[in-house]
Amino acid sequence: MRQRDKDHLDRRNFLRQSACASLGLSGLVHGISNLRLMTAAMAQGGNQSGYKAIVNLFQFGGNDSNNLLIPSNGQLRTDYDAKRGVLGIPVANLETLNPLNDARGFGLHPECAGIANLFNSGKLAFISNVGTLSYPVPTRNDYLNNTVPLPPQLFSHSDQQTQWQSSVPDKAFTTGWGGRLADLLNSSYNGSGNVSMSISLSGINSFQTGTGGGVVQYAVTSAGAKSLSGYGTNYSAAKNEDGTYKTNYSGRRLKAFDDVMNYTHNNLLENAYNEVMRRSREAEEIIGGAVIAADGGSVDLDAIFEDADNRLGDQLKMIAKLIAGRSELGNDRQVFFCSQGGYDTHQDQVGSHSDLMNEFSTALSAFQTAMDALGVADDVLTFSSSDFTRTFTPNGTNVNTAGSDHGWGGHMLAMGGPVNGQKIYGTFPDLKVNAGVDTNGNRGRWIPSTAVDQYYSVIAKWFGVDSNSMEAIFPNLGRFDDPFGGSANLDFVNFT
Repeated sequence: MRQRDKDHLDRRNFLRQSACASLGLSGLVHGISNLRLMTAAMAQGGNQSGYKAIVNLFQFGGNDSNNLLIPSNGQLRTDYDAKRGVLGIPVANLETLNPLNDARGFGLHPECAGIANLFNSGKLAFISNVGTLSYPVPTRNDYLNNTVPLPPQLFSHSDQQTQWQSSVPDKAFTTGWGGRLADLLNSSYNGSGNVSMSISLSGINSFQTGTGGGVVQYAVTSAGAKSLSGYGTNYSAAKNEDGTYKTNYSGRRLKAFDDVMNYTHNNLLENAYNEVMRRSREAEEIIGGAVIAADGGSVDLDAIFEDADNRLGDQLKMIAKLIAGRSELGNDRQVFFCSQGGYDTHQDQVGSHSDLMNEFSTALSAFQTAMDALGVADDVLTFSSSDFTRTFTPNGTNVNTAGSDHGWGGHMLAMGGPVNGQKIYGTFPDLKVNAGVDTNGNRGRWIPSTAVDQYYSVIAKWFGVDSNSMEAIFPNLGRFDDPFGGSANLDFVNFT
């Protein structure tokens, strides 16, 4: 149901249309394993040339984005000062933002100087008040009176993380939107690819989970692919530089292992195990080759990330190396996933959130510098995701112990050459507690004005998904205002 149609529907018609839509969605989701059959249509109309990568940076635990993007004057600032309590950050301490054509006044957390510089230079934008929605929730009364179906288990970490990564909050999890995206586009863009289109720096995740038999996500570490133990770094104790086996004990043992993995078996399970191991060994060598190519290039990525010597910085540095060595990977489309944890700040938030914001900002700044230096800034789009924001009001009055609790809609960012930067998109909440878009009570849990589906679909369009295929990636998208039109205020990516 689109926002503009809501005034024309009474409750009975709404429920009737919801039921019909649910039946249609069920059929689509359960039949989504046929996505790969649609790639021929994509190949007819899509641009098959050029490299593009998207990087999903997930902030696990629920980033308190009320203290990331902060009003600096006007009524928004008055409301901020009135209810932010001991978590409030003075205007004088903010990193100043200079948004285009926006007189409201905003700043960033004091530890986000790097992000502020990216925003003010036009390389980064914010998308405000994004969250999981099954249908638009037009008013606070709609929420209070339960007239609109809501995503299940709001404010639950595990459920909201899965719903963000699947973009289908009203159905049991089957696939992630990144996995569906890869299943749809892989054969059109990566016909000669050597490794998976979906690479994770943060283990196996819901976002990159595809349909059975589709693109299988491949997890690497910040140091590269995980090698078999006992053979030295990158098999240096067992293999020569030309790839042949050494004649020592380690070399003979590794050759014997590879020979066994090449055997065929009558047992299907044994054959499947061998196939997985063979694929892993092949991908491992390709990833290693990409890292070697990146380290031997003209851009010193280690130096660029010197001030981002942290867990997130290490993940983004490895992604930068895989992008630098992309010719070894052989893909024209690549989906990356990385993460930062520690955002479940129920207590001691002031200090811990400052540390997280410093890591977040320095890592993003270094990554964008790397993309600029590698000459691929226009080909890489990085975006943030998180379980939810946190309650606007704190859960205590002691600055040394207080934190915030589980909220709902929060602010995300998009970064890179494709981004129409230096702007704040979507609809910023009015920050009025127990009124406005606060769900209930006096905690400040913002009802999202932009659905996850709308936010992500803009990114998917830039990546190569055409309008005819968008519903296969985001089955619920038609329920919301057109993200590619003017009213939704979501033109944060340049498609040309």
